[in-house]
This record gives sequence, C-alpha cells and structure tokens, in this order.
Amino acid sequence: MANLSIDKVRKYYGAHEVIHSISLDIADGEFVTLVGPSGCGKSTLLRMIAGLEGISDGEIRIGDRVVNNVQPKERDIAMVFQNYALYPHMTVAENMSFALKLKGENKATIAKRVQEAASILALEPYLDRLPKQLSGGQRQRVAMGRAIVRSPQVFLFDEPLSNLDAKLRVQMRSEIKDLHQRLKTTTVYVTHDQVEAMTMADKIVVMKGGNVEQVGRPLELYDRPANLFVATFIGSPSMNLFKGTVTATGFATADGVLPLPAGSHGAAATYGIRPEHLTIADDGFPVEVVVLEPTGAETQVIGRFGQQQLVAVLRDRVDYKPGDIIRLKPDLGCVHLFGQDERHL
Repeated sequence: MANLSIDKVRKYYGAHEVIHSISLDIADGEFVTLVGPSGCGKSTLLRMIAGLEGISDGEIRIGDRVVNNVQPKERDIAMVFQNYALYPHMTVAENMSFALKLKGENKATIAKRVQEAASILALEPYLDRLPKQLSGGQRQRVAMGRAIVRSPQVFLFDEPLSNLDAKLRVQMRSEIKDLHQRLKTTTVYVTHDQVEAMTMADKIVVMKGGNVEQVGRPLELYDRPANLFVATFIGSPSMNLFKGTVTATGFATADGVLPLPAGSHGAAATYGIRPEHLTIADDGFPVEVVVLEPTGAETQVIGRFGQQQLVAVLRDRVDYKPGDIIRLKPDLGCVHLFGQDERHL
C-alpha cells in the first residue's frame, strides 16, 4: 500500500486544456471517489494516475516514487474497468491468474492467491467457468479478483458498476466497501453517481470542467457545500434553490418571502434548502402540490412556490391532491445562503 500525491497536474489535447492544475493528496489506505458530470475530467485524471494518459505538466507520486514516465505495468497499480475487460476464452481462474503468470510467479503462489481472492469474493464455485457463463455481477467480481491477486499499492476503479442494474449496483457497492475495509488498499474510484460517492468514500473529490470544486468527507460536502455546483450535485433529490435578496422581513424572491436564520446579511443572492429540511407547518410558506410520490418510508411532494418548482421529502404519509395548497417551513439551522459569485456564505 502507498499514499498517492497529485501535484499541479495538467492535461492538454493540443491547445485545449482538460485538466487544470489539480493537486490532491490521498493517504495510505484511503478510499477516494472522483465524482462529477460527464466530461468533467475524472476518468482522464484516473487514466493519468494509471499511466494510460500522458501528463502535460505537474507530478504524480505513488509512495515516494515519481511515476510520470513510468510504464503502467511498472506502477504497481491495478485497474478495474467499466466493461470488465475479461478474456472470453479463459476461465475465471485463468483470468485472475494471467497477470501473475506474466510476472513469472510460480504455480503454488498463483494458486494460493487465486484461491484467497476467490474466497473473499465468493467466486470459488465459478473458477472453471468462462465469462459468458457468468452474470454481470459475477463478471465484475472476477475483474476485482484479478486486481486483488496482484496485491497492488493502489486500486483504480473506472465506473465499475455503471453496466449493472439498480439492485445489483447497491449490492456491489457494499461488497466493494467491505473489500476495502478488509484489504485497506489505497483506492481511487471514479463515478458520475453521487449516491455511490456518498456511500462508499472516505473522501470525495467533486470535479467540474477539469477543476476540483471541493474535497471533503461525504457529510462535510452535504452539510457545507462550497458553492452552488456542489450543493446541487451532492444530494438526491437536489437542493431547492431560490434567487432573491435579504430584507428586514426575510429572503425576498419574485414569488414570496422565505424565513432566514438570525444574523443573515445582504450579500446573499441565492437561498438553498434541502428537501428533507422542509416540514408541514401552519406558519410555513404556501406551496401548490403538483405531484405526490410515495415511496413507503417517505413521501416526495413536488410542488410549486409561485412560479418555481420545489421538492419536499416528508417522513409522514400524506394524502394530498394536485392543486392542494400546503404550507412548508424550512429548518432555519439548515438554510444555505450563496453570494453573487455562487460561493457559500
């Protein structure tokens, strides 16, 4: 295992800069997710760590070694891809052992490592099967097993669950997290799914347009987003946002006045409140019900405050009809205010 350091790394394709002087320090044994919308540069950064993309400027260190000019196979990393990348003509055991054979490991060591990885990933009954005889989840486990047997210093995951159905993604999330807790290998995991990032990571790196917007623990980003982009990207359903100004009576929008926490000042231009921080109250602001979405444990109310749509997540079971007027009250301790520059105040 090793720490991973990314120091002022840039990437150009011709004159076009896609990674803008990114610096990150990932501790030994830490699980870090790179998250952001498509095209934000997260997969490019991962491939630069792996050595599959060249570095235009800056420095990447794995442990104490600068690896800018080190070949991928010499970096002591293992990568798990979105499409599994298994050899179709090889059995599960042969796929898992292939890299060790290339390194010239003896048969006893190979057999021992494959058996250990198969035991960890519950693949023992499938060692003699071909990839085409496996489900998507089992193929992803084989891809993970192939990485585990190499005992690398760093695991790299490039959107490994995006080809799986929703139920299997939830299962595999917990399996990958459990695997990391057991192996304690430094891990960098790329995803566009903020729920994956929130549930799996020790630390999240939110990216946009080749820049890092914020780095922090999952709940730090959720509770204290640095700017509007992070506020809307982290959390599902997304944070409700209202444009307006601070006045003596509250936050004045085009559709009405919202209550403010004590001490709020006039620099605020956007008011944010997460859906679960809205409750039904007689002294709340009026909202017209548009759609009701009961999920069992909670009910999502999609409503309209003036001309603006909002979402409230209620723990109670309610029976509203479209067109009903309800009153919602924000938890003032959970109100977020953002300035003209979109930074959190």
